[in-house]
Amino acid sequence: MKRSCPPSCAPAALSAATVLACLLGASTSRVNAQRLPSTAVPEHYQLTLTPDLKNATFSGTESIDVVLKNATDTITLNSAEIAFQSAWATDHGTEETATVSLDADKQQATLRFPHPIPAGKATLRIQYTGILNNELRGFYLSKTTRRNYAVTQFESTDARRAFPSFDEPALKATFDVSLIVDSGDTAISNTAIESDTPGPVAGKHMLHFFTTPKMSTYLLAFLVGDFQCTSGEQDGVAIRGCATPEKVGLTPYSVKVAKFMLHYYNTYFGIPYPLKKLDLIALPDFEAGAMENFGAITYRETTMLLDEKTASMDARQVVAVDIAHEMAHQWFGDLVTMQWWDNVWLNEGFATWMEAKAVGVMYPEWHMEEAVAVDFDKTLNIDAQPTTRPIRARADTPDEINQMFDGIAYGKAGHVLDSIENYIGQETFRQGVHNYLAAHLYGNATAEDFWNAETAVSHKPVDRIMESLVAQPGVPVLTFSEPANGRVGVAQTRFFLSPGVKPNPAQKWVLPVCFNTGGPAEDCAVLTPRIDSLRIPADGILFANAGGLGYYRSLYPPSVYLALVANAETALAPAERISLIGDEWAKLRADKASAGDFLDLVAAVKDDPSAAVIASAVDGVGTLYERVAASPEEKSALSAWVRHTFSPRYAKLPPPSPSDSPNLRELRGQLFTVLGFYGKDPVTLAQAHELTEKYLSDPTSIEPTLRESALSLASSHGDSALFDRLLHIYETSTNPELQTDALRRLAVFEDPELVARALDLAVSSQVRNQDAVFQLAIEMAIEQNRAQTWQFIQTHWDKVQAQFTANMGAALVDSTDTFCSSADRDNVEQFFTTHKVAAADVSLRHAIEHINGCIELRSLQEPELRSWLRAQPEASGATRPALR
Repeated sequence: MKRSCPPSCAPAALSAATVLACLLGASTSRVNAQRLPSTAVPEHYQLTLTPDLKNATFSGTESIDVVLKNATDTITLNSAEIAFQSAWATDHGTEETATVSLDADKQQATLRFPHPIPAGKATLRIQYTGILNNELRGFYLSKTTRRNYAVTQFESTDARRAFPSFDEPALKATFDVSLIVDSGDTAISNTAIESDTPGPVAGKHMLHFFTTPKMSTYLLAFLVGDFQCTSGEQDGVAIRGCATPEKVGLTPYSVKVAKFMLHYYNTYFGIPYPLKKLDLIALPDFEAGAMENFGAITYRETTMLLDEKTASMDARQVVAVDIAHEMAHQWFGDLVTMQWWDNVWLNEGFATWMEAKAVGVMYPEWHMEEAVAVDFDKTLNIDAQPTTRPIRARADTPDEINQMFDGIAYGKAGHVLDSIENYIGQETFRQGVHNYLAAHLYGNATAEDFWNAETAVSHKPVDRIMESLVAQPGVPVLTFSEPANGRVGVAQTRFFLSPGVKPNPAQKWVLPVCFNTGGPAEDCAVLTPRIDSLRIPADGILFANAGGLGYYRSLYPPSVYLALVANAETALAPAERISLIGDEWAKLRADKASAGDFLDLVAAVKDDPSAAVIASAVDGVGTLYERVAASPEEKSALSAWVRHTFSPRYAKLPPPSPSDSPNLRELRGQLFTVLGFYGKDPVTLAQAHELTEKYLSDPTSIEPTLRESALSLASSHGDSALFDRLLHIYETSTNPELQTDALRRLAVFEDPELVARALDLAVSSQVRNQDAVFQLAIEMAIEQNRAQTWQFIQTHWDKVQAQFTANMGAALVDSTDTFCSSADRDNVEQFFTTHKVAAADVSLRHAIEHINGCIELRSLQEPELRSWLRAQPEASGATRPALR
C-alpha cells in the first residue's frame, strides 16, 4: 500500500517540515493483544455478496473450509460491523448450529456449538448483513456526482468489515467470490470473471470469479459499478486500466507503465507473475495512495489517471512510481507475505526500494537515483527524532498495526535495502531476492528469512548488518578524523537533530561503509562497534558514502570538508552531492554548523546542473526563511541574497521548449519557485501571474512543470477573481491532476477573506473526506495563514472532526508541527488532550517534538543567520540598519 500524499499536496516551496504533514500514520495506547486463537486454520472461502448501492447495505453468505487442530466447541473469527443471521458448521455430514457472541472491542465473533467439532477438516457456513460505510475502509461507498460505487480497502485489518474471516496475514487461503449486482453494472475482483448469469432475481446478474491463489485476507478485493477499462497485454497477462466512464480516457498511460513493469519484474525476480490478469482501478474516494490487492490494484485517481498532454513531471513520476510500487507488491507482500505486521517493512520497504529501480529503467532520463538520494536524506531526518522506532516493532491491535505504515516502514526500510544492495552488488542482491521469494512462494516469511538468504548468496555479514539496522531505532553518525597512512579514524554514535538530546554511548551499529574511489568501483568495508579506523582508497578525495547510499550521517574534519565542497561537481555524483548537502544541514540542526556555513554551501552549488541537487539546497534555504528568520528585516535580507544568488542562473536558462529534458524542466521550476517564494523577485511574481492567466485560458499553453510553480505563486498573492476561477476548475474538471492542482492552490491564498472561504470549503460536502485534511494541512504550513487556520480548527472542531477517516485525524494532528513557539506548542498540546483524536497519540508527540525542534533551531541559529546576512553585500541596503 502506498500511503497518500497526493501530487501538489502542498505548494512547491514548502519546507521539508511541511511535507511531513502529508504523511499518514496512526497509533494508540497499548491494550490487550487481539490475536485469534490458533484452534482453526482456514483453507478456502466461498463468498457471495449482494451490495445494495442505493441503501448502502450488503448481504453475504460464506462458507469457510477449515482445519481444526483439536476438537473444540468454539471457533473465533474476526468480525466488525457485521450482523450475523445464522452460523453453523458441518463435519462429515453432521451439522452443528452455532450461537454467536460478539466482542466489538476486539473485533471478534465467537461461534459456540452444542457439541465439540472433531479435529480435522470442517466447514463453517455463515449468513450475515453489513453496511457500505463512508469511512473509506472495508466494503464502502465511493461516489461521483452521477452515482455510487461499492469498493473495498482491506489493509490492514478491514476485511472483517466485509465478511467474517480469519483476518491475519499468516492465515492464508484461497477464495471463490461471487457478486450479485444490478444488470447495468459490472464487477472487478482479484481474478477474471468465470461466469456471468442472470438472476437470481429480476434486474440482477451474478458474476462468479475464478479461484484466487492462496493469499491473505487483506489482499482480497471486489469493486462494483459501471467501470470501463483500457486493455493491453504483456508476457501472456491481460492488463487493464479501469476508471469511471468519464475518466477512462485517462487510463492509457497506466497501462503502458504496467506493461513495462510486468516484464521488468518477471525478468528481475526470475519468477513469473502468477495470475492471468492484472487490473489497475482508479477510485473516486480512496484514502490511501494505492493498494496492492492481488491482481486488482486500486488507486486514488491522482496516482493513476493522467493526460500526457497536460501532465507535469511531478504527476508523471507519481503515477509511474505508484504503479511500480504496487506491482512490486505482487511479489513482495502478495506472493510472499510477512508472517505478522511487525515485519510489514518486508512489504513496504521492498516496494519502496524497488519502485525507483524499476522506474529508473523505464525512464533513465528521470535520474531516479537522485530522487532516491533526496528521499534518503529526508528519511534520515525522520529517524533522527527521539520518537522514532525500530524498523521491526511490536504491533498487535488494529491501531498499533496502522501505526506501522510510516516513514520507517517505507523510507528507512527501503533505504537500508539500498545500502545492502550497494554493498554486496546488484546482481548478488538480485539473486538473494530470488532465492528468498522462491523459498516462500504463497507463504509467509520473516526478516531473518530475508537476510539469511542474502547472507548465503553474498558470503558477507548481511545478517549482522541488517539485524543491527532493523532492530535498533535511530541514525548513526560517523565522525572521521584526518586521513593518514592510508587509513582514517572513525567513531560512531547515534545522531539526533536536536543538540539537547544526548545519545546512549553504548548504542552502535554494524555498517557497510563504501568510499568513493573516483571511478565506477567502490571500496567498501564493514564498520563494527570494535573498529575505530578504516582503510581508504589511495587516490582522490575522501568521501565515505559512495552513491549516497550509506545509512548514516558523515562528519569530516574541516580540511576534508572544504576539499569536498571545492571539488563537489567534478569528484562527486549528484546523489553524493545531495548527501553532502544533507549532512551539512544535519550539522546545522545539531548545532555543529551555522546557518552561514550552510548558505555558503548553497552558494557553492548554485550552478549545479542537477535539479535534485538544487532542490536539496533550496529546501534548506526555505526552512531558514520560514523557521529561523523571525523578523521582517531578516526575511528581507535573506530574500535579497536569494535574488542575488539564483537570478543569474535562472536568467541563463533557455525558454521552455518541448525538447527540454526532464531535468531542465525541474530545474526551471525549482529556480522559479525559490526566486518567487523566498526571493520575492518582482519579475518572477509578475511572470507567475502572466503564466497563470495563460493557463486559465488554455491549460496546454504553458509547460506543465512550470505551471505548478506559477499557480502557487500567483495564488499566494491572488484575489477573489482568481480564487473563483480555480474553484470553477475544481468543480468542473474531469482531469484529476488539474482538479487537484486547483483545489490545493485554493489553500495557498493569503488574503484573510479568501483563507476563510478556503477553510469553509475544506470542511464542506464539496471536498471529499480524503482531501479535507490535506487542505487544512496546507493552510497550517503557510505562515501567514497558520493562526487563522488553527483558530478555525478549534472553533469548528465538530465540522473538522466529521471529515476524519481512519488515518486522517492523525494527519491533522501532524500538521500542527508547523508552529514555532512555546505558547502555540502548549495550546496544541492542551487542545488535543481535551479533544482526543483516535489513534493519534504518537502523532501528537511528533508534532510537539517538531515544534520544540523549531524553537531550539530558531534560538540557536537566528543570531548566526543575522550575523551572516549582515556580512553579505547583496543582503545589505535598506534592510542593513535593522540587522544589528
